[in-house]
Amino acid sequence: MQVMDKGFSLRRGFGRIFRGETEINFIGNAKRWFILSGVVIILGLSSLAIRGLNFGIDFKGGVSWEVPSASLTVSQARAAIDPLGLSSATVVTLGGGTGRTVEVQADLNNLAQTAKTAKEQAVSAALAKAAHISANQVSLTDVGPTWGGEITSKAIRALVFFFLAIAAYISLRFEPKMAIAALLAVVHDILVTVGIYSLSGFQVTPSTVIAILTILGYSLYDTIVVFDRINENISNVVNVGRRTYSGAVNDSVNQVLARSINTSTVAIIPILSVLVVGAYILGATTLKDFGLALFIGLTTGAYSSIFIASPILAWLKEREPRYKVLRQNIVSAQAKASRSPKTGKAAGKVAAGVQAGESGSGNEVGATAHASKSRLVSVDSLHGSNRPSARNKSKGRRR
Repeated sequence: MQVMDKGFSLRRGFGRIFRGETEINFIGNAKRWFILSGVVIILGLSSLAIRGLNFGIDFKGGVSWEVPSASLTVSQARAAIDPLGLSSATVVTLGGGTGRTVEVQADLNNLAQTAKTAKEQAVSAALAKAAHISANQVSLTDVGPTWGGEITSKAIRALVFFFLAIAAYISLRFEPKMAIAALLAVVHDILVTVGIYSLSGFQVTPSTVIAILTILGYSLYDTIVVFDRINENISNVVNVGRRTYSGAVNDSVNQVLARSINTSTVAIIPILSVLVVGAYILGATTLKDFGLALFIGLTTGAYSSIFIASPILAWLKEREPRYKVLRQNIVSAQAKASRSPKTGKAAGKVAAGVQAGESGSGNEVGATAHASKSRLVSVDSLHGSNRPSARNKSKGRRR
């Protein structure tokens, strides 16, 4: 029976999410989300300062050997090059079946040109012998570090242009404070993604840089969906005056929660297929680098649009004079209502929720006011039913 009750509660909870009927206190618990993100970012930045990033050969330069072989394993390739002093080399497999190759990457920039050439030929011969092929079939590529530097500088310029374009668009479409909140959420996503790469030791390749630039758009899309709903609901705050700005933001986040979950899930499923099928089954490391960064960034972006961007926006807007006055008016009105013996208990609870930073997502103030009016009407009607009317009194005197 308990298992059935839990299953029913779980289905009921998902139903409330997809109907937009949740009452999760996102804004009131903003400190918890900020602390969680702060811990992750601090750990990532500390690792970045101590360990740095594991840059691939495209960024730091080096030599790459590609061995076409359907039978050569990673361990066999390592056993062939370890005696040559390349124990720190990176060995991966690319593709599968007849197109399968084994790629070896090593940094030989500290060697003189003559010694470097001799080392390259020795490694090619050792790999060819291990794969039972001719040395001429081993592909050798010398990558200079300047190419990776050019990619990095272009990525930074693209990032700066992205920030400027997004700031201008959101400021014109919505308002500047929404642009600030959205860009801070994007910075949060970048820091978390880079920090995870530093902590885990994942290799940073040009595909990683491209993926990081790609996830900025996904993160921003989720944030704009939330901000668009906030923009629709904000008229109720100004015109009706029964909710603070934080309350309207909290309502909006709860209303679009299902849409954010669906959008992120639909985007993450194909990326997982790229990681599992493309990288680990087919052995395409380029897909692995691209898919891994996308997976981390999309997950972080879905989190930041709800738990970072929205609380930051509420914090910025609550400091505007008109929303300060609105909050003070709501609190004072609830304080007056709490003095009434009939409505004091309910109004006191709502006042406590407002002072704590908006609790729930429903229209608590409106519900309390409606309940208070209902109680007062019922009390008046009760007294009125026991009290003879003036007309009846006059008839009584005539008799």
